[in-house]
Amino acid sequence: MNYCESKTNNRLEYSQLLEEFLLGCKNTQKIGMEYERIPVHKSNGEVVSYYGDYGMCELLREFAKEDNWDYILDDVNIIGLKKLHDTITLEPGCQFELSVEPQETVTGLKNKIEEINTNLKPILNKFGIELLNKGVSPKTTYRNIRLIPKQRYTVMANYLWGILSDVMMRETAGIQVGIDYKSESDAIRKFNLANLMMPFVTAMFANSKIRGGVDTGYKSFRALAWLNTDNERCGFATRFLDGMSFRDYVNRLLDTPMIFINRENRTVSLNGRLTFKQFMEKGYEGFEANIDDWKLHANLYFPEVRLRNFIEIRNHDCVGGGLEYSIPALYKGIMYNGDALDETERLLGGYFYNEINELRYNVARYGIHSKIRGVKVSDVCKKFVNIAYNSLQKQGDDEEKYLEPVLELLKRNKMPADF
Repeated sequence: MNYCESKTNNRLEYSQLLEEFLLGCKNTQKIGMEYERIPVHKSNGEVVSYYGDYGMCELLREFAKEDNWDYILDDVNIIGLKKLHDTITLEPGCQFELSVEPQETVTGLKNKIEEINTNLKPILNKFGIELLNKGVSPKTTYRNIRLIPKQRYTVMANYLWGILSDVMMRETAGIQVGIDYKSESDAIRKFNLANLMMPFVTAMFANSKIRGGVDTGYKSFRALAWLNTDNERCGFATRFLDGMSFRDYVNRLLDTPMIFINRENRTVSLNGRLTFKQFMEKGYEGFEANIDDWKLHANLYFPEVRLRNFIEIRNHDCVGGGLEYSIPALYKGIMYNGDALDETERLLGGYFYNEINELRYNVARYGIHSKIRGVKVSDVCKKFVNIAYNSLQKQGDDEEKYLEPVLELLKRNKMPADF
């Protein structure tokens, strides 16, 4: 069947589900970045509420007026801002997420982010707010963080069943990177490698040791929270085996329970009563599946690496001090250079799925001091960061400099959580 053939009726077809990923194939090599930070009051370090005269809603309202941004609304509530291809959105616990238009260079990302940060600074100062580069709120815990008034977050909070799902939703902040793919085979190759890299990179950027004012005993409490959020939609999307295809990813999504659908600006809770496959076959209370339902369902799936019309690499704690740009630089160096891809695959390709999966649990606690097959994670990290560094040197954009902060930490056998 031709994936792009026209449909003779309105029934959602399997080919349309595949088509969403096939449309992502493109001849570009851009880098995207979503950068979450935790807003706290400078006076006491507590997380800033959405509500009140000096809350995040009012901050967004004032910044929109000062810097010519448009509102993003949920019903009548301001939940974010947009300007052309850049967005500022609030996560469930008021985490401040900045997503800028994908760029061909890390320097381009940095310039966009720094420009917005500069414009935002006077209003942050006026409100007495600081945006923390931490993976978890160091002082305020979820019991004292109200959800922002966004319908989907209330439904999600009631559905997600893991013992740390409230921590994940309300307390944590991370950095996500998006990379392009040219074809299905290119996407699967990068997807597989990103999954192999993920626990190592989580360890390198671990930055969420302190929570509720105390040392948790974990280098990345944020990673621990994701491990205890919802095993049906978190973790690894597939076993990233050789021969995997878009169909494998689609089938995994089809078998995942649904949380909700949207109809006429209203959130309709499904609360895991059926999978998307069952919804396609039988509908639900008079509702039939459509392509927007599929896109939403795919967006409510939270694996370490997520396939969209790009590859989204997700499990990095929020970091600062230049390390925030080390993350996209690492992936640009490896994913957009054939020799670097080959080298990194040789370095990591011998590990089994179960070893990589187990490592996720170890790095949450010990970070780069974890071991795999008796080898320190820090030693493996040094090797592929150097692969990326050499690749960026050859690319000629002077972007290897963005890896220097993480290389310096690794030389000292340290990670952000050690400071």
